[in-house]
Amino acid sequence: MIKVGFIGLGVMGSPMAGHILENGYPLYINTRTREKAEALIEKGAIWCRNAKEVAENADCVITIVGFPKDVEKVYLSEDGLAEGAKDGSIFIDMSTTEPSLEIAINKELKKKGAHLVDAPVSGGDVGARNGTLSIMAGGRREDFDKILPILSTMGKNIVYTGEIGSGQHTKMANQIVIAGTMIGVSEALVYGKKAGLDLDTMVSTIAKGAAGCWTLDNLAPRVIKGDFDPGFMIDHFIKDMKIAIYESRAMGLNLPGLRLVEDLYEKLSEEGYGRNGTQALVKAIEELAKDKG
Repeated sequence: MIKVGFIGLGVMGSPMAGHILENGYPLYINTRTREKAEALIEKGAIWCRNAKEVAENADCVITIVGFPKDVEKVYLSEDGLAEGAKDGSIFIDMSTTEPSLEIAINKELKKKGAHLVDAPVSGGDVGARNGTLSIMAGGRREDFDKILPILSTMGKNIVYTGEIGSGQHTKMANQIVIAGTMIGVSEALVYGKKAGLDLDTMVSTIAKGAAGCWTLDNLAPRVIKGDFDPGFMIDHFIKDMKIAIYESRAMGLNLPGLRLVEDLYEKLSEEGYGRNGTQALVKAIEELAKDKG
């Protein structure tokens, strides 16, 4: 049985690591706050002091952390994964980060005979808990084929997208779509409320037509209930949108819709909503609607 390492046990990482453990893989773990790991340790996961120790023990190491600086630290710091990498090891970064950073990390790992697969995910906390994440993977095809059984414990729609970095570019396209659907769903909810509609009925009705989407099915009901707890935090989504804007500009593209939504989320974060879920965009739309009279 392949020995698996896992670093990053947040809202997404904890259930993802749990699925790997439940499928019988020996699991070596590390995260910034050990308390978050206790439930997995009780189920048999092995705690490691740092990322380097995880890499030394595991054949395949998965990471899912917040920001590019966190990814860089986990892989390239003095006690990072690259220091403990072994010949033949495969690393899977399931964070959403810069494609150029994944290419740089892969270059360092190759010096040890190891390789990186960039495999960001979509599906939020619901997909992580249910093991139904969409996973978009870039890297060597032979590495993807080796890790597919492990990825299958966490996701259902698992796609090989091409060379290293292509997984992150695919995730950027995903986030651009989400930005557009999030503002559309938020405006629909504000409009429906003002029109005096029963919002549950409205959502269930339009979800069965051309407006149907994941955001409408999963986040609109949370908004109606006043539930703004994070499945995916606003501050993390801002990070993703900034990467997408940077990459698009580097390719000579101007994406005005994406810039608009990023600006709205930035204002929400400044007002203290940064740790709310992305569905809290409705708060900004409500304020803009009032301003417009």
